[in-house]
Amino acid sequence: MRHPLYQPSPSHLERTLSLTEAVIYGLGIILGAGIYALIGEAAGIAGNSVWLSFILAAAIASFTALSYCELSSMFPRSAAEYTYVKHAFSSNLFGFLMGWISLFVAMISVSAVAIGFAGYFNALFGTELVLTAIGVIAILSIVNFLGVKESARLNMGFTLVAIAGLILIIFMAVPFFGTVDYFSSTAPNISLPGMLNNVTIAAALIFFAYIGFEDIANISEETVNARHAVPKAILISLVISTILYVLVSISAISIVPWQELALTPAPISLVAGTVLGPMGAVIFSFIALFATASTVLIILVAVSRLLYGMASDNSLPGIISKVHSKTKTPFVSIAVTSIIAMLLVFSGGLRHVAFVTTFAIFAMFFMVNLAVIVMRLSKPKQERIFRIPGSIGKVPIIPLIGVIASIFMISRIDFGAAVFGSIAILLGLPAYYVLKRIK
Repeated sequence: MRHPLYQPSPSHLERTLSLTEAVIYGLGIILGAGIYALIGEAAGIAGNSVWLSFILAAAIASFTALSYCELSSMFPRSAAEYTYVKHAFSSNLFGFLMGWISLFVAMISVSAVAIGFAGYFNALFGTELVLTAIGVIAILSIVNFLGVKESARLNMGFTLVAIAGLILIIFMAVPFFGTVDYFSSTAPNISLPGMLNNVTIAAALIFFAYIGFEDIANISEETVNARHAVPKAILISLVISTILYVLVSISAISIVPWQELALTPAPISLVAGTVLGPMGAVIFSFIALFATASTVLIILVAVSRLLYGMASDNSLPGIISKVHSKTKTPFVSIAVTSIIAMLLVFSGGLRHVAFVTTFAIFAMFFMVNLAVIVMRLSKPKQERIFRIPGSIGKVPIIPLIGVIASIFMISRIDFGAAVFGSIAILLGLPAYYVLKRIK
């Protein structure tokens, strides 16, 4: 039975993605700027303890990942977060604000990863950062328009190259394992509370590295047997990326001092160059281009589907939901996504953009976890293909921990980034009422 808030889309996307392609899709988003660019920034905060930051971020991500699994098995639709919150609170306004936050996260994530791509491209060819970032967004938007299957195939190739590069880094580091103190921080003789404080701040930054598992839910309408496949894809992609992140971070600090990692815009290339010489640095700069390009492409796909989903549900102008008759892609939302992402390239450097994105993502995760709790109480009999285990009475424990963890991690965000993110989120209120008048 359809929920009373559900309205059928005026046009339909094509279900073509398998479970494997959905997993690769998720890995393509996750394994991008986070490890290839942000590991240096994170090492500058946590020192040799940076690998603990990756574990902490993964643990926090897992709470919300399980919430996405349950909700995606209930509502296999594009515009995932928008749909979940709208149904949980039976509110068009809440749903729109959730979609607004999701759009903000996705749009600024594209710009952040494009900046990461440009950093590696600049290291190779000496190009201008902003123009390079804009260029890669434009090119990959065209790929997005050509079709989700085409995007998935290109992403699969890019992602496999990125994974191979990370595995090679791990193998190169084997002779160096045990050469450093893996629990030391950025200052000598730092107290345990001080070290843990640095680890949590770095975890807040590199949580950006885990952003992407939730976007798998936004391709539900293009995934075969989505109610079963999407939850599996979310968990598999998160587990694989966590293992790689922890091993690569240990490898990086084993080969290169954290102080040097913190100073370079191309940390993985520096690690490879230290072992293999200049040619190794060049090779890994190219691998990093594949990784970051893959992430840019898949986020562009995800955000265009989010726009499409909101428009098809009458929360955005209907023209945005138009699907091209030949490519079966939402071409208007793709164009809108491309233009906004290009403009956001001017919003700041990678570290600032990553902190802003992380602030918004935790605001979004707070609401997603809360949606699971609310629907367990208000809709206990609704079908859930995937159900999170463990509860106190009717309240599920893991989403509750996810709510608390989201609040805690927001408190660890850089103040300036939190202010910028809060303003962007609050702009959703006037946007809701303006868009109501022009639909």
